[in-house]
Amino acid sequence: MDAMPRDEVLSPDVIAARLADLPAWNEADGWITRTYRTNSWKGTLMVINTVGHLAEAAWHHPDLTASYAWVEVRLTTHSAKGLTEKDFALARKIEEVVGWQPGLEGGALEGTPGDPRFAYIKYDR
Repeated sequence: MDAMPRDEVLSPDVIAARLADLPAWNEADGWITRTYRTNSWKGTLMVINTVGHLAEAAWHHPDLTASYAWVEVRLTTHSAKGLTEKDFALARKIEEVVGWQPGLEGGALEGTPGDPRFAYIKYDR
């Protein structure tokens, strides 16, 4: 990834390149957005809390919209009035944590059981 100042607004070509690594995210009107589908209000709250923790740790805060079975995450850098590396760095971290499926890694952690009663998020993969 090219080194750029964190608050420099990215060009359309750079935005397109960054989005290639985040296929579930979309860009429109100076924002990148992603909707996470969940199986319940509990799952929605778990996604919101995860994103909230990451945003506080990064000190870069998204707009969130939520309903019973989905959460929309919207990122932009308000101080720069556009998309910056900060937005893509946080989007990548959100994808990594919210989309984590330990059962696919083959390690000691089995992940959420396959029984739909225990599922809380609808993974893209």
